[in-house]
Amino acid sequence: MKQQLLNIKDALLSELDSSEKAQKLDASALEALKVKYLGKKGELTAILRSMGSLSPEERPVIGQLANKIRSEIEAAIEEKRAAVAEFAKKKKLELEKVDISAPAKIPALGGKHPISMIQEQLEDIFLGMGFDIAEGPEIEQEYYNFTALNTPENHPARDMQDTFYITPDILLRTQTSPVQARTMEKTKPPIRIISPGRVYRSDAVDATHSPMFHQLEGLVVDKGITMGDLKGTLDLFAKTMFGGETKIRFRPHHFPFTEPSAEVDVSCFVCGGKGCRLCKGEGWIEILGAGMVHPNVLRNCGIDPEVYSGFAFGMGIERIVMTKYAINDMRLLYENDLRFLSQFN
Repeated sequence: MKQQLLNIKDALLSELDSSEKAQKLDASALEALKVKYLGKKGELTAILRSMGSLSPEERPVIGQLANKIRSEIEAAIEEKRAAVAEFAKKKKLELEKVDISAPAKIPALGGKHPISMIQEQLEDIFLGMGFDIAEGPEIEQEYYNFTALNTPENHPARDMQDTFYITPDILLRTQTSPVQARTMEKTKPPIRIISPGRVYRSDAVDATHSPMFHQLEGLVVDKGITMGDLKGTLDLFAKTMFGGETKIRFRPHHFPFTEPSAEVDVSCFVCGGKGCRLCKGEGWIEILGAGMVHPNVLRNCGIDPEVYSGFAFGMGIERIVMTKYAINDMRLLYENDLRFLSQFN
């Protein structure tokens, strides 16, 4: 029986070696060998069950040897199990190895939309002049959008075909001017604000129109404000935005909320005023509307026009974007075509 126990140990070690050489040694093969030799129906267990036929003197000797053989078999299997696990780990690491010398895969990064870029530039310019940014609701009362701004009842802008009305008294603001009215109601002069944001008009979509677009308007109210202050402010804006050689030109116009009023042009920053494709040969590009705040607007907002005066101006941000980047179709700004937008990153 002693020799049988030793033979079992030798057989196990032989199977471990042959399986390893054949590269068939894995966790499942080791478990199968453990069951074969140490399981309930294993070869070592079968020998131990026949120990009843041994003499009392032989039993302790054979029992001690059997326990030693069991321990050695378990140790041999665990040693191989650890080796198999280490080999599998190394193989996995080799498969997952990253070649740090290979070119990196650079992820695609987004960028600011040209409208956002220009709006931030405009805000920076006017903040640098001491203006504050004021905001207001996009869903507005008719009073602030029209009445407070001296727009008469029969003005075409109030027509249902030109403005998005929600109720007879509530609408989507057609300009950011209501922010000016709300600010003048709540704030005593001196006032110096810009009000950027989305506005809405019932326009058909084409190369130069959209039912939703962006505006930036400015307002200054204080004692002794003149048309000269307006011109100086807009001249500094134009030179900062379009280049130091840029000139501005005022043309008489009419707005209900300013008097006198003007359309403001800038000299073409591409041709320097000589005439080119961008300015359509005129040398000038219309950029915004402006004027002195109408006394009725000041009065409607609780400011005495005999004491205070002010100026206001307003520009379409899309117009600035299209002018600065020579874009001839506003729809390009809203179509989310990455081939177009990636030019500005």
